Amino acid sequence: MPRMYTASKTRTQGRPGWVITFRHPLRNDSQGKPGLKMRRGLGTSDSEVADALVAEMNALLSDPSWWNATRRSEAEHAFSPVTVAAFFDEIQAGRARPVDIRERAIPLPGRAEGYARVLFVGTTGAGKTTLLRHLIGSDHDRDRFPSTSTAKTTVSDIEIVLSPDGYEAAVTFMSEHVALANIEECLAAACVAVFEGKRDDDIADRLLNHRDQRFRLGYALGTLGGSIVPEDDFAFEDESPEEAESVDEAVPVDEQVGNRERLRRYVARIRALADAVSRSLSVDLGEDIKRMSGSDLDSAEELFEGAVWESEDFSTLAQDILDDLLARFELLPEGELARRRSGWPESWRFSTTDRTAFIKAVRWFASNHAPQYGRLLTPLVDGIRVRGQLYPTFAEVQPKLVLLDGQGLGHTPESSSSVTTQVTSRFPEADVILLVDNAQQPMQAAPLSVLRAVATSGHQQKLAVAFTHFDNVKGANLPGFAAKRSHVMASVANGLANLRDALGGSAVVRIMEQSIDARCYMLGGLDRRSKELPKGYQGELLKLLDNFARSILPPPAPPAFPRYNPDGLPLAVLAATRGFERPWLGRLGLGQDGVPKEHWTRIKALNRRIAGELDLEYDSLRPVADLVSRLTEEVSRFLDNPASWEPIDPTEEEGEAALDQIRQIVHARFHSLAVHRLVQDQLDDWRRAFALRGSGSTFSRAQQIRGILEEAAPVPDAIMAAPSAVFLSEVRRIVLGAIDEYRDAHQGGAA
Repeated sequence: MPRMYTASKTRTQGRPGWVITFRHPLRNDSQGKPGLKMRRGLGTSDSEVADALVAEMNALLSDPSWWNATRRSEAEHAFSPVTVAAFFDEIQAGRARPVDIRERAIPLPGRAEGYARVLFVGTTGAGKTTLLRHLIGSDHDRDRFPSTSTAKTTVSDIEIVLSPDGYEAAVTFMSEHVALANIEECLAAACVAVFEGKRDDDIADRLLNHRDQRFRLGYALGTLGGSIVPEDDFAFEDESPEEAESVDEAVPVDEQVGNRERLRRYVARIRALADAVSRSLSVDLGEDIKRMSGSDLDSAEELFEGAVWESEDFSTLAQDILDDLLARFELLPEGELARRRSGWPESWRFSTTDRTAFIKAVRWFASNHAPQYGRLLTPLVDGIRVRGQLYPTFAEVQPKLVLLDGQGLGHTPESSSSVTTQVTSRFPEADVILLVDNAQQPMQAAPLSVLRAVATSGHQQKLAVAFTHFDNVKGANLPGFAAKRSHVMASVANGLANLRDALGGSAVVRIMEQSIDARCYMLGGLDRRSKELPKGYQGELLKLLDNFARSILPPPAPPAFPRYNPDGLPLAVLAATRGFERPWLGRLGLGQDGVPKEHWTRIKALNRRIAGELDLEYDSLRPVADLVSRLTEEVSRFLDNPASWEPIDPTEEEGEAALDQIRQIVHARFHSLAVHRLVQDQLDDWRRAFALRGSGSTFSRAQQIRGILEEAAPVPDAIMAAPSAVFLSEVRRIVLGAIDEYRDAHQGGAA
């Protein structure tokens, strides 16, 4: 029997009208369980009218025959529009993809229009967004767009079209479901801080800053501390910190005070919630859970966190914070805000001929400017696309460019770590993949993982490398530019040599070694204005622009086509599945592969993300990306060795150019394969794993996740069980299909 829910009316903080709250029987919460708590405005302050609407909702909730989107038209004749909208709006056709919304508003031009698309990739703090500023003529002090800092600043996709026509922006937002899930994770972390005996400041910090440092509620809600610009006390006199600029844009003092008071009330409610849950659990267990130690404390903390999530007070508090965020959209000074039927913002558009007004308006969605904490919508943004007269000031030309920036890679501990699918899935649409790296410490693990992904996915000819902070490369044995450049390039050569060994002497890496020098650019002083840079660095930037322009030249027609003996594919799949499984056994604490065991809270956080259909990964835990990487690498080795070429034997460069195009097709399709096998086909199993509670649940969850991974990517053996045969068949179909597709698409040109 389906579980029945009831609705009730309440008032939202700071608002006069009534709202209805209920759990929706057809919508899953952020843990993947039915019964998402909903809160919708009733549009009335009349208590009797509100009671009548609540009664209508209870009639809907008590009769499962209404629980179908196809019955909306009938419901519109039986119930009031407010009740129908509250129940049916969110079970209609799914939300449009944010990228599609941006594309309808501002289409991205491509090669047909003479535009080169440049994808920026780099570790957090390497300077990719600072470089982007130079390429769009953005002044560090006056414009401050896009935002930069040493922390994770770029938390959404930023797409910039250089165009001679005015200024236009289209901003899209994460869904209400995802926003609420992020709030709940921050709220749960704050409750755990109470459990750990932390101070109010620490509790507020957990609430305002998500563990992965990307969802920062403080930007929108303000901060608890008294000073919002403490960094100024640590600035040298000759520095001009961005936080000291544009004081006129600061949030009014009375609003700051109100934000702090609201946060203090949130912290007090978090303390009350956590203490109540602790007391209840202590009574159930017969001892004070806060006094436990060792493995018992871990079990107690997991029980505590699970009980917190189940609390109605927890859901109510999360909804209050969500309403607080929603109210920030009402403070937008200009632009056109489009909302979903539920009232949640879907997109914002703005156009003008005034550059200053344009940058000022867009910054509300991309800024980390401390004086504006309490109004910034940055945490809720999914993507920003702008078009306008955003040209570099160091060049006389006006290049036709689309610049694509996104989240930094993070600092991974090993070069075999997989690049997030958020980056690799964008490889096909780019003409240039610009790896931005720090010349002071070049080619560490994360940049090497990018080289590995680019090489094996067939996109190596798109690669360019911009080394920032080159002015800080110093040493007694490095007297000039040439010596410093040789020093940096030695790290590149060493990294590629290690990569060639790791990939078994791959020919594609040899080609990269021969051509990479001409595609590396040494940049320094990027914290200064473009016109203040020495001529040498301006020259490097001009060479980089020339690389972008040449990237859209059509490649030569392939002179030959490869033929393969497919008998080698099972060995490639065997190596890929073993390479995928072993590190994950280490992360789960179920095997030894030199990979340290992940803390149970991180494994559970990944489990929650997948079970709630929120994301495919959590921080550096990326099972989908790992499977894509291992399959791509091993199949790339298989493709390295055709049985023959027809009609002639090509040169190594010609052959690799042809194989790269096959690799690109394979790599793109492996993304879909990994998602459906690891996530979509096993969503119920992920949810069962997450639902585990109590003593021993950490180990049981690890065991269940191991089973999910083994089912998704079974290691083939001599017996070839049915799951392995199906998986091998899918891989075989993708690889051989890509080979045939490439041949069919190019055979006419070769003839």
